[in-house]
Amino acid sequence: MKLSEVKNKLNQLETIAFQLPNGELVPNHFHVTEVGKITKHFIDCGGTVRHEEVVNFQLWNANDYDHRLHPEKLLSIIELSEKTLGIEDLEIEVEYQANTIGKFGLDFDGKHFLLTNKQTDCLAKDQCGIPVEAPKEQVEKASSMNTCTPGSGCC
Repeated sequence: MKLSEVKNKLNQLETIAFQLPNGELVPNHFHVTEVGKITKHFIDCGGTVRHEEVVNFQLWNANDYDHRLHPEKLLSIIELSEKTLGIEDLEIEVEYQANTIGKFGLDFDGKHFLLTNKQTDCLAKDQCGIPVEAPKEQVEKASSMNTCTPGSGCC
């Protein structure tokens, strides 16, 4: 979800709720402690130099039960960060505390902002010799035999 989409949704909401991938809601007394731009400049395992930027929201579950973040307040924080930090209309990444700081994508279901799971990936599969997909006939053959033989391409 891009920043412009979040701003559009905030203009339509009376309250803000974030839902974790397991269906639980982030406690309604959360705070957005950071809005920023994260820049990642790296080289992948295939030797390609890459540059990625995302807008980052950090959610914090405070013991402050008397204050609730309202859509217009979050919108003003976002607008201040756009102006002050030069933030563009980028994809959103959300940080939220679990056993360690979790990074999530963001979506919206019409009522809640949904924290979506993110996965690691090899960005240079062609350079590493990793097949993008197993050939269909090998998968069908392995499925029909209900076994995986070394060298069959199914394992």
